[in-house]
Amino acid sequence: MDTSNITIALVGYIIVFTALVILYLVFASVPKIIKLRHKILQKRKNCKNEENCEEEFHGFITGQENAAIATAIYLFLNELHDEETAVMTIKKIRKVYSPWSSKLHGMNNILK
Repeated sequence: MDTSNITIALVGYIIVFTALVILYLVFASVPKIIKLRHKILQKRKNCKNEENCEEEFHGFITGQENAAIATAIYLFLNELHDEETAVMTIKKIRKVYSPWSSKLHGMNNILK
């Protein structure tokens, strides 16, 4: 084996696993950033006790809310296209056989 092939493979694996670790760290830190942002917003509103707060932050979104958001995005993106009718007309045209267009005659019979 050539050492350059092994080097290229190792560098590729290192790049992929590094990217996966970075993506994991980003996705794992997003809820913490959201909670921190919510705490900062509460401090700006002087929302130290629950009586002054308008809403309570649970820190997560339920599956029903995710489904509603996904449905809204799907419907919005489908409205961007014009509505078209799905009527197709297929007419069968009878063609006369021509040996000039046949690929079978162009093949060589090697096995005898």
